[in-house]
Amino acid sequence: MSWRHSYNQPLYLTFADCFKFRNKVGLDVALESLRDCLQQKKATRDELWEAAKVCRMTNVMRPYLEATT
Repeated sequence: MSWRHSYNQPLYLTFADCFKFRNKVGLDVALESLRDCLQQKKATRDELWEAAKVCRMTNVMRPYLEATT
């Protein structure tokens, strides 16, 4: 067994990370990733909301999730 292990992050956490690091990647990138995620059905709104809780981004992501309904 190797001392390294791989960590496969669920896709919806990656979208939450876009909002977490929105100052570095840009808000337009975060919004586009959210739109693409929902349009291509890569994650549900509930999964995105749980990811927002995990990444402590609920206050940031709430308006955008509500606007896309």
